[in-house]
Amino acid sequence: MTLKLTITGSTGSVGQSALAVVEGANIAGQEPAFEIEALTANTNVSRLASQAITSKARLAVIGDESLYEELKTALAGSNVEAAAGDKAIIEACEKPVDRVLAAIVGIAGLRSTHAALVAGNSVALANKESMVCAGQLLKDAAATSGASIVPTDSEHNAMFQVMERRSDIESLILTASGGPFLDTDLSTLKTVTPEQACAHPQWQMGRKISVDSATFMNKALELIEAAFLFDMPEEQIEVVVHPQSIIHSLVSYIDGSVLAQLGSPDMQTPIAHALSWPGPRVRTTVRRLNLIEIGQLDFRAVDHDRFPAINLARRAVRDGAAAPVVMNAANEVAVDAFLSGRCRFTDINRIVENALQQNFSVQTTPSGALDIDDIIALDEMSRTKCGELIGQGLSQLQGRAS
Repeated sequence: MTLKLTITGSTGSVGQSALAVVEGANIAGQEPAFEIEALTANTNVSRLASQAITSKARLAVIGDESLYEELKTALAGSNVEAAAGDKAIIEACEKPVDRVLAAIVGIAGLRSTHAALVAGNSVALANKESMVCAGQLLKDAAATSGASIVPTDSEHNAMFQVMERRSDIESLILTASGGPFLDTDLSTLKTVTPEQACAHPQWQMGRKISVDSATFMNKALELIEAAFLFDMPEEQIEVVVHPQSIIHSLVSYIDGSVLAQLGSPDMQTPIAHALSWPGPRVRTTVRRLNLIEIGQLDFRAVDHDRFPAINLARRAVRDGAAAPVVMNAANEVAVDAFLSGRCRFTDINRIVENALQQNFSVQTTPSGALDIDDIIALDEMSRTKCGELIGQGLSQLQGRAS
């Protein structure tokens, strides 16, 4: 059976891995495993057009409306339809498919992810920020339409693969590689460069998520995502440093069993599972594990002085629906400022901590969810305040000293 897919954020690292999975699975099978309904991107016209033509997509959508004519020209002579703008991305996600891979980075992916679920399209969720900021809202939409939310981040997909009865689970264990600064002298962190922060020892990722890994904010957001995805109190979600990135996550059960999912550090594995579930798995070209070659697996506790983001995430979960939105927004602004040279690496978590010290006065729905417009408004307000703080040279910054 051929599954019909839409991939948002197709020109990013996750989107490219997904298309590699699709190509490999289609070559390996007697009939195509997947066909592409639509691909979307923000500004990378040339890559989007090339992907759409190669994958024989029916539709390619560029987020920046000013690039519509360029995309249309690039697709001339193909059978791929061109469209542009945020509304067109949402409409693409509403087209009936077997699965929408949500891979737009950041809060920008929220509306299209929500639209896909409301339309009844199951979502392979690689956009953790949507679940962090609107977990209950997305789950409510899925429950109403009957759509599934399939975890696609490597850690959450790992848990999903080994998860049995919810009532039997004692705790969830997220593994963290530790990033490039696991053993760096704390006194030198304030002077690290964006290039150093983006040099992840195990994973090839975009610059924003690479910085998030270096600060442990990626793991902090994953903790919040896991709490929403699996209805798990934050105190039952552990984080363990595992530098080899071979065990992607574990689930601990009340009988003493601990089930782990292992694999080479390659996003094609969780993407392949998320796209094909609950059907048969598809073959990938991912490098197979050689346990003898690996020899040993190492683990250590999180150094919370070095990586305060984990405790900030726990605080955000306890503080309620608004706090994760604020945390995510503050982090996105701070990471952008770091990458553009407007703040230091050690300022990122301080900016997030300062944002979480603000008072949140928002209304929630009966289920405890924020309305999507309220989420966007709160996100924009938080970005403005953090931007003002950075513009003032961080002179008003309170919280953890650098």
